[in-house]
Amino acid sequence: MNTVVTSKDEILKVSRELIRQQGWSAVNIRSVASACGVSVGSIYNYFDSKSDLVSATVESVWCEIFHRPDDGAIFHDTLACIVWIYERMAYGCKQYPGFFTLHSLGFMREDKSDGKRRMQQTWQHILQGLCTVLKRDPNVRPDAFTDAFTPEKFADILFSLMLSALLRQDYDPNTVLELTRRTLYESSH
Repeated sequence: MNTVVTSKDEILKVSRELIRQQGWSAVNIRSVASACGVSVGSIYNYFDSKSDLVSATVESVWCEIFHRPDDGAIFHDTLACIVWIYERMAYGCKQYPGFFTLHSLGFMREDKSDGKRRMQQTWQHILQGLCTVLKRDPNVRPDAFTDAFTPEKFADILFSLMLSALLRQDYDPNTVLELTRRTLYESSH
């Protein structure tokens, strides 16, 4: 892995690869510079500190795991979207062993405020996507949502279940799919 770094994206790509191969402890200015085949100063041209590098890497990992799918139809069908999210969680666990557990524990502390902010931005993006899907899904019963039980509130529930599944490393969506069917759809769906 001796490449010439040409951009911030290249550094993040190398950082993700280090995580895959050696875990989170491998991500620091020196190891990333070495893996990139550049000087430590070159990394500092893109990142102010180890914390900045790690925070950007966290965001990069989340973006890789939950990149926009090629099949746009997923964003019009709540059940398909849930399956996709759980498949991406399983992919993330396989590609980045320990990421979800270490990530959530390490970045929820105060001294990791940038990492926490970036993680919450990604989570907000996922949550907004769920809301959009719920509102677009033509199979949702017309009376499924009310002023008190909104698509946003149901998206919050789905997202909470997703976070719980991440921490438990349980990537089987069947219970969440059944809950969604019973809550949103006519009994024949």
